[in-house]
Amino acid sequence: MQKKTSLDAAYGRFRTTLLATIVFSFFINLLMFVGPLYMLQIYDRVLSSRNEYTLVAITVIAIGLLVSYGLLEFTRSRLLVRAGLQFDDVLANDTFGKVVRRQTAQPGGSAHMALSDVDKVREFMTGQGILAFFDAPWVPLFLALCFAFHPLLGLVATTGAILIFALALANEFTTRGALKEAGQAGQGASHFVQTTMQNAEVIRALGMERALTDRWLVQHENMLAHQARASNRAGIVMSASKFIRMSLQIAILGVGAYLALGRHISPGIMIAASIVMGRALAPVEQAVGQWKQFVGARQAHARLKQLFASVADEEERTELPSPKGQLVADKVFATVPGTRTSLLKGVNFSLGAGEVMAMIGPSGSGKSTLVRHLVGASQPVSGAVRLDGTELQHWVPEQLGRHMGYLPQDVKLFRGSVAENISRFRVGATDADIVAAATLSGAHEMIQSLPEGYETDVGDNGQNLSGGQRQRIGLARAVFGGPCLVVLDEPNSNLDSPGEKALTACIQKLKQMGTTVVLVTHKTGLLSLTDKTLVLKDGTVNKFGPTREMFETPAQQKPAAARSGAAVVPMATPHSAPN
Repeated sequence: MQKKTSLDAAYGRFRTTLLATIVFSFFINLLMFVGPLYMLQIYDRVLSSRNEYTLVAITVIAIGLLVSYGLLEFTRSRLLVRAGLQFDDVLANDTFGKVVRRQTAQPGGSAHMALSDVDKVREFMTGQGILAFFDAPWVPLFLALCFAFHPLLGLVATTGAILIFALALANEFTTRGALKEAGQAGQGASHFVQTTMQNAEVIRALGMERALTDRWLVQHENMLAHQARASNRAGIVMSASKFIRMSLQIAILGVGAYLALGRHISPGIMIAASIVMGRALAPVEQAVGQWKQFVGARQAHARLKQLFASVADEEERTELPSPKGQLVADKVFATVPGTRTSLLKGVNFSLGAGEVMAMIGPSGSGKSTLVRHLVGASQPVSGAVRLDGTELQHWVPEQLGRHMGYLPQDVKLFRGSVAENISRFRVGATDADIVAAATLSGAHEMIQSLPEGYETDVGDNGQNLSGGQRQRIGLARAVFGGPCLVVLDEPNSNLDSPGEKALTACIQKLKQMGTTVVLVTHKTGLLSLTDKTLVLKDGTVNKFGPTREMFETPAQQKPAAARSGAAVVPMATPHSAPN
């Protein structure tokens, strides 16, 4: 049996409110008869009898019923609003988590659009669109009343309802494909703009503005073309619908007048039939008018369903004892997402708790890919990464995050203060812990020089700070809370001389504290701080061993070789380390 997702739970909770709303809709639609029945009594009873007491009595009754109608409408609306909040409460948290996991698995994707899809579905389910669908089942009741007045009046009303419903179907079939293509094109154009504008200074500096504008315009115009085609078709349907609606009003009054002249019905029935037919056609017309929103919500639902089906829910896991920092990569294989192109090919290494390892190798050798696997951002196709003997995916994610520090090559900070970024936005983080992390990373003095110190707003992606400042705050974030494992990907790529010294001092302190450190670097100056070195080449381990032995000179190796009787194998010096 397939496990229920939070999407199913959200719809299940909404379904309960839906049933209550249908009950309210039943009574609301019954009270819709107040207007035509009141008109019927006015024409056929009050005007003929000229009885003022009858007029007052039926008016008071009608007003009382309309007050009930208003209260029921208000209650129904409130029910839907509360159901929408509950729907969002159940779904939003899990959707955000799944978007994060999908985005880490497919970095170039547009999984973040699912968050707006939740809004689209909720807005439809709590707006006028779904009310039209609630009212639609009562259309036959109004048509039956028209037939009760006279079969010809019922025939006119039924013909009108069929024609308008047929137009709604035509609207669906003629615009479905165009709207879907427009949505896909719009998402593509939006994603292109979002990713491109992150490098606005490069665009300006290299004169790429015109070329990238042209590329965006192609996607934008493609979206507009699909939207225009769908809108043109929908416009034809809407125009035809309005023409038919107005023609039907004339038809029902004309037929009613003809029947009244022949004394088959009274003038009151003629007016009442016109009102009843208008009420019968209203939900159908609303459905036609809300069809675009309905289609958008349906497409959003399909994308959410696909997301929840493809990204498994986080399993409940037993919280393990705090790790010491022993790290093992056991035959780790990795491929480019969605392809069979290998990025890592059976990577093996082992680090004891408190050891510092340098990871070096030429560009494209797989260093950043391996780093993503070491911090749990990616899962290997086969093999495993273990922390204290347990595979990373078996740890409770929040617990693993508390014991792990990570500084990516491209440091991204989040909108908020420096202090919030260092504390990882953790609720309950103390000022002492934040300052301790900044001091350990050597960023405390730099932070104090900022306009508002620790309360300085870093801006979106840390845009209010320089590259070096972002990197130093990112290092403070990595060491916050005293993690047992810290992974640093090119931590000195944007640092000046004081920043390099602070980084060196930080690594030395982490080593003294017994923290396991993995250090990716192209610079050999940090190798003297490491216990082991891993050399990657084309996704495989080219060399792995103690740093001192790996970079010993032939002169240094001869005494050891003479003592052991082993052959001397010349090794590279630190200055010839792969870069």
